[in-house]
Amino acid sequence: MTFYQPVGHEVELFRAAADNGLPVLIKGPTGCGKTRFVRYMAEQLDRPVYTVACHDDLTAADLVGRHLIGPEGTYWQDGPLTRAVREGGICYLDEVVEARKDTTVVLHPLADDRRELPIERTGEVLNAAPGFMLVVSYNPGYQSLLKGMKPSTRQRFVSLSFDYPATELEQTIVMEESGCDRDLAAQLVSLAQSVRNLKDHDLEEAASTRLLIHTAHLVRAGVPVARACRSGMIEPLSDDEATVNALMEVVYAVFGRPD
Repeated sequence: MTFYQPVGHEVELFRAAADNGLPVLIKGPTGCGKTRFVRYMAEQLDRPVYTVACHDDLTAADLVGRHLIGPEGTYWQDGPLTRAVREGGICYLDEVVEARKDTTVVLHPLADDRRELPIERTGEVLNAAPGFMLVVSYNPGYQSLLKGMKPSTRQRFVSLSFDYPATELEQTIVMEESGCDRDLAAQLVSLAQSVRNLKDHDLEEAASTRLLIHTAHLVRAGVPVARACRSGMIEPLSDDEATVNALMEVVYAVFGRPD
């Protein structure tokens, strides 16, 4: 069973959307729990979930399906979106703004009251089975003029905004996920908050809850704290040596400088 610690009313809102066949858009920074939340809700609702990591080369055929050639000739193979539509499952498109506009246009008839998927290559028009749910996510911090969601697309979705959890909740999540003690979790969260304060100045991305969990695992495996912080949290944030060294000074301020 997937562990998820609610931070607001997101569980109730997702259930209400699911009960009414409404598509959901989840916005939030990297590593704040968007994908974990979708997996958790799929388990709670007892529905299969098909996850697609969106990217520039993703095509409509990757979502819908394509004809393949086998030993007995040509046959059709459903894509993850089509399987979810047929089975009444959840199709989750992670970082949907990374996909090309001519790919995401296939979502439009599924994201309104039609709830149907035209399959051009077979001539089918599938009506979504009961339980089907379209869920997409993206990180608003990565938005640009070329990679933003069109307002006409956003307005098809119920929107949930995620952020990093409050201090006590984040400590609980780190403890639960890594098995570390409360003291280490508290120190790691304090370190992350200090690093997050620098995001708008020197860093493109903040220290995520995911990175805290990675670091806690390293410490529990016997890696010295400063080294674990460098490998688990600091190095993933920047390739610039000067920035890494400056961030390590923040680590030493929280944990002390190693002998």
